[in-house]
Amino acid sequence: MSTGTGTTTGGTWTQGDRAKAAAKLMLGWVALLWVVEAVDYATGHALDRYGITPRDPDGLDGILTAPFLHFGFGHVAANSVPLLIFGFVAALSGIRRFLAVSALIILADGIGIWLISPPNTMTAGASGLIFGLFGYLVVRGFVERRALGIVVGVVIAAIWGGSFFLGILPTNTEVSWQGHLCGLAAGVVTALYFRRPTRADRARAGLEA
Repeated sequence: MSTGTGTTTGGTWTQGDRAKAAAKLMLGWVALLWVVEAVDYATGHALDRYGITPRDPDGLDGILTAPFLHFGFGHVAANSVPLLIFGFVAALSGIRRFLAVSALIILADGIGIWLISPPNTMTAGASGLIFGLFGYLVVRGFVERRALGIVVGVVIAAIWGGSFFLGILPTNTEVSWQGHLCGLAAGVVTALYFRRPTRADRARAGLEA
């Protein structure tokens, strides 16, 4: 049963094709964040109001827009590298799958922020998605019982696990630990939801001899 993400005129995509597509996607995504912040700066931060305002019906639109907005260039810079790395690694498994994973994380994280963040606050930034992709990558290999995925998850957890653990603690009132926590939880759930069937699963379902 093929798990390829698409075909080219020459046949099934190679791993090199996937890597190029993943790199282009994430470079474009990060570039978009910088362009949006430049527009926000040029308009006197007029876009900041499109973040998430907890438990305000008018703030529900921010669930979709907040991950693309930031409070200053320093904020964008802090999120750019981890988003580029985690997004690239996640997108290697397929662009369509990655976009579906990201959409689910963004939606679940945004709803969580809207429900549990303190009143009279505004939340924006890609960190919820970043924490979600971190959780997704760490558990995906174990859920799917794939050796390479397990190695990737262990390496990512070993390098960044400490800082991500600190990111979900309510120790900094200027940082949305609620967004980090909800994003992390959303990433783990998303890994379970998008679990690829193992060979044993396919055999039990009668999909292979």
